[in-house]
Amino acid sequence: MYDPLLLPEIREMLLEGDAGAMREFCEVFHPATVAENLEEFTDAEIWEILTHASRSRQVEVFEFLPLDRQRELVGSADQERLAGLIEEMAPDDRADLLSELEPEQVEALLPLVAQAERAEIRKLLSYPESSAGSLMTTDYASLPGEVTVREALNRLRLQAPDRETIYYVYILDDQRVLRGFVSLRKLILSHPERRVSDLMDSDIISVRVTDDQEFVAYKMAKYDFIAMPVVDDQGRLVGIVTHDDVLDVVREEATEDAHRLAAVAPLEQSYLTTPLPIIVWKRVVWLVFLLGTACVTAFTLRQYDSAVDLLPWVAWFLPMVMASGGNAGSQSATLIIRTLALNEAQVSQWRMIAGREVILGLVLGLVLASIAFVPAYFLSHYHLTGALTVAATIAMVVLVGTFVGSMLPILFKSLGMDPALMSNPFIAALSDVGAVTIYYTLVFALLV
Repeated sequence: MYDPLLLPEIREMLLEGDAGAMREFCEVFHPATVAENLEEFTDAEIWEILTHASRSRQVEVFEFLPLDRQRELVGSADQERLAGLIEEMAPDDRADLLSELEPEQVEALLPLVAQAERAEIRKLLSYPESSAGSLMTTDYASLPGEVTVREALNRLRLQAPDRETIYYVYILDDQRVLRGFVSLRKLILSHPERRVSDLMDSDIISVRVTDDQEFVAYKMAKYDFIAMPVVDDQGRLVGIVTHDDVLDVVREEATEDAHRLAAVAPLEQSYLTTPLPIIVWKRVVWLVFLLGTACVTAFTLRQYDSAVDLLPWVAWFLPMVMASGGNAGSQSATLIIRTLALNEAQVSQWRMIAGREVILGLVLGLVLASIAFVPAYFLSHYHLTGALTVAATIAMVVLVGTFVGSMLPILFKSLGMDPALMSNPFIAALSDVGAVTIYYTLVFALLV
């Protein structure tokens, strides 16, 4: 969040054209803080302020701006300035930005970038979206295995200024095949004349360039890495995914799941920057679908008018019955979706999950049924069979809701779809139809 105390000072700097103050603002504060406060200004004002900072600091601040704002700034900058900025950006951040631009804009920019950078840009842009290749950076530290620790440290001093991280150093052969890795800590603590190949960890943990970004995040979390090597089909190192990019992935995936669980199609931009028509579209599609399932519930209720005419109090317990099934189903769906997202269970374990959920459904159903029996007995004018019918219905709808809520995400996962599509409103809507059918079937069987 921007600092309201800083904004007046920044505006005053601009009005007075105070180059020294603008340079100090850019250089003294953290780049993220600078970027956060600059979002409140126009594109021309942002470029005016950044002009007074060093090129390296301009790049750092620019990389912390949201992608949609970066895209706007690209459209308002002259080609020469933009080419220099893009050339110095981290490869992964640069690829993220260029992937957001129109192909014509990218083709217009590339000739202004150095040939080596140009080839790298095209390579990163060729990888599938949301893959390890699109997420990685090519700024990694590498060494041959035959060098000594002393020589390794000398080489790393030369590599360090151009590398995103040197905490892990990757050991490559002549064909750039990944043979192992060694931490900078181990190098510093080792004897200067020892061979790097004697120190490296040859138990290679890596991801393929085509692996999904969620899998990359899961693997990094599993092994507590701050960087994960990315290899091609021949085992050659092509880049690394760093912890900061994985944090972005985790936040992005968690946001998508939260949206889907609430029956909202994921937003590509932040809520406040997304145009209202787009938000309407992403919400109305699911709402119309849920309205359709509600209509099915209404038509189902219509079939049982005669029961309501004979026993008016039967309808009083319908909200209780529907809520119990929907809530139980939503609980199960949320638990299973999260379990699948964290890779704590696989689709092949569906029988085990089904067994657990049936047991849970029975226990939860019996608990709720025993509680519901008391108000049902008094509200039905001491109708014992009626109260037992309500209690039995609740036990059954909770069991069914729990089972369906747990199995549908697994079904979607097995079909290659996102389990989070089984949103809580959708589970509740399905449970409502089932609850009405079960309830009135028992009412007709036992009371009418």
